[in-house]
Amino acid sequence: MAVSIKKASVKDLSTPNWHAQAKEVQKYGEVAQDLPHPLDAKVRADMVGKLNQLLADSIVLRDMYKKHHWQVAGPTFYQLHLLFDKHFDEQIEMVDTIAERIQLLGGVTIAMGADVAEITQIQRPPRGKEEVPVQISRLLEAHKIIIQQCLDISEAADDAGDQGTNDLVISDILRPNELQAWFIGQHLVEMPLVLAE
Repeated sequence: MAVSIKKASVKDLSTPNWHAQAKEVQKYGEVAQDLPHPLDAKVRADMVGKLNQLLADSIVLRDMYKKHHWQVAGPTFYQLHLLFDKHFDEQIEMVDTIAERIQLLGGVTIAMGADVAEITQIQRPPRGKEEVPVQISRLLEAHKIIIQQCLDISEAADDAGDQGTNDLVISDILRPNELQAWFIGQHLVEMPLVLAE
């Protein structure tokens, strides 16, 4: 006697459910209230706002380094091509560090390019290629903005008792940005290759 097996009407679990939609679980600009964190939610929200601005500007600086890495030309091509890429990799680490601090404080990180473009304080470069001194000047101006933000955030964090954010912006963001600015700034110094006597 043959046994008839009927297929179950269970959804095939191997098929991805890629049309899922739901409400946001946390809105941008809000901080989680139920964190086991000693800082008051108001302090955390203020720090998250400041850190998101720093994050947006750091994302733009990171991307400018990659743009200039691809488009650099001229007698210093090799040195700057490598240096811009090195700084890009270092900026990736800084961006991630800032984003993790925002999440740790119960905030939501800014992440998408369009959102970053709306709030960045860094002037957008043109799509086309620019001369090396202009590329470097743009990078230096961006570093100046970020360095000032670090100083401002550090002071606000210190006043609010947020030593974690204070330490992060000084040790992990300010110092590397100062060093990068110094490295690229030296390419604009007028210095002869040989001193004649």
